[in-house]
Amino acid sequence: MTLTINGTEIARSIRSRVAQRVAETAATGKRPGLATILVGDDPASAVYVAAKRRAIRQAGMRDFHRHLPRHASRGEVAAVIDELAADPDVSGILLQLPLPAQLDAGPLIDRIPVTKDVDGLTTASVGRLARDEKGLRPCTPSGVIELLDAEGIELKGACAAVVGWGALVGRPLAQLLLRRGATVSIAHEFTADLASVTRTADIVVVATGVRGLIGSEHVKSGATVIDVGIHRTPDGLVGDVRAAELDGIAGRITPVPGGVGPMTIAMLLVNTLRAAEWDSARAALSV
Repeated sequence: MTLTINGTEIARSIRSRVAQRVAETAATGKRPGLATILVGDDPASAVYVAAKRRAIRQAGMRDFHRHLPRHASRGEVAAVIDELAADPDVSGILLQLPLPAQLDAGPLIDRIPVTKDVDGLTTASVGRLARDEKGLRPCTPSGVIELLDAEGIELKGACAAVVGWGALVGRPLAQLLLRRGATVSIAHEFTADLASVTRTADIVVVATGVRGLIGSEHVKSGATVIDVGIHRTPDGLVGDVRAAELDGIAGRITPVPGGVGPMTIAMLLVNTLRAAEWDSARAALSV
């Protein structure tokens, strides 16, 4: 029997713990705050930002938001980032992607101080992860690790296949798994004989953006399958995994929706709290 991993419930538990910690720190006069920056009026981005802001407020954190017009210049966006970077009340800064076509995301993301980079996407944050130094990690890969831990899945010594080479999920997740002692293979939608890579893995994480890429031929009996993909269809939301085929084959599997998605926002709250606590620790040392 294949067990469904309840990402919604695990995320709820994490958010509750964060809210409790925020209430404790607020009693000392310091409340974490997240600044979200939305450029333009992309409907999907607006929904994502609204969900993040709602979660921030529910956790008792301060909600700083900036909405710029679609035709905003690089200088205008940079000025907002610099203003928030200098604001001691802002613990974390999130620049919602994708940006309008006239803006190059890379240089703007790199204006975010590494200590406030709650998305873990700046060059400095990527470097800290690669060198196994203290830093804020990307939310979705961190959420996958939390799901595996919550399910009691041993990572040390496990064989893990990460299907997806993206900078947002695949590459950082592979590094996080390596840090935990897993033996990691990285594949993608162009891998020749993909099944030969995934079928020997104890853990298969799929983050390609290719609907239904992974099926029964790709997964060994008892493996844990984490589906990061999400696609809207006339019949509802589906992932990168043909989940129905894996019933009775996979030991555990995340649903779509209700699996990895809720964990991403939960880990954003964790990162914002960590950024605030690290900032407080630095301030105490400088006194």
